[in-house]
Amino acid sequence: MTFGNLSVVPVLQFLLEGFQGGLQTQALLFALFLALYKVAVLGNLTMIVVITLDARLHSPMYFFLRNLSFLDLCYSSVIYPKALANFLSSSKAISFGGCATQFFFFSMMGTTEGLLLAAMAYDRFLAICSPLHYTITMCPSACVRLVLSCYSGGCLNAILQTSFTFRLPFCRSNHIDHFFCDVIPLLQLACTNTAINELVLFGICGLLVVGTTLVVFVSYAYITVTILRMRSGAGRHKLFSTCGSHMTAVSLFYGTLFIMYAQPGAVESTQQGKVVSVFYTLVIPMLNPLIYSLRNKEVKEALQRLGHKHTAKCSGLLP
Repeated sequence: MTFGNLSVVPVLQFLLEGFQGGLQTQALLFALFLALYKVAVLGNLTMIVVITLDARLHSPMYFFLRNLSFLDLCYSSVIYPKALANFLSSSKAISFGGCATQFFFFSMMGTTEGLLLAAMAYDRFLAICSPLHYTITMCPSACVRLVLSCYSGGCLNAILQTSFTFRLPFCRSNHIDHFFCDVIPLLQLACTNTAINELVLFGICGLLVVGTTLVVFVSYAYITVTILRMRSGAGRHKLFSTCGSHMTAVSLFYGTLFIMYAQPGAVESTQQGKVVSVFYTLVIPMLNPLIYSLRNKEVKEALQRLGHKHTAKCSGLLP
């Protein structure tokens, strides 16, 4: 294949270099990542099961939260089974198609989660600032349409990013200086000018981060004003507690994305990017269930009810 004046041999597979270090370092990282991944999977599965089984949690807020847990579960599972296997493997190879597939679903899940967090802020805005119209505005069909819109936006961004990235000729090397197929280390392997790709990356990520952050900021500005006008101190505390969990999740997610992708020169910082990537692909999916369960009285009560029901069944008190 020729690209301009270059003769390019198609890349059939990539090698994920991951984290450097000897056998002891690799074993330690494997144990750490495995423990964090198990907590993330268990936490998000628990949230999905609790919200699904407890009828008292069948409301728009928990519908969105269940989808957030599903996205976090998929988000980390796209990356870490392969990354964990590579810690125990000497080859660390991933096929060209496998790399493109991992990159597509990683981009899709990450973008969808960002859009979903904005939708959750909009939901809280309607619930607090327009409670009389909330049940009509956020009816089940409207919630489904909103979530499907988030997935559609994520899919569209993934298609654009994947097509722009994997149409490039990779002739410098097939060694990806990362533990998964991400756009920044892939662009570094291209043997052509990647200015357009970097501009598309910066433009799309900037638009998504700025747009969704604006939705969150405006929603919470109205929410804050409404809460401060409330006379009931208990009511204010409850609403601040509910919104505080969401704001914590939003700050963690958007903060790391901005550091990683939405700043000029991000393509230069691969080593820093590995550490940041662990945070937003594993640590945040692990923390989100804890943030929403530990700070949410309704979720904690639902967990207790399911626990008591399970105990009663095991004791033979329930059929």
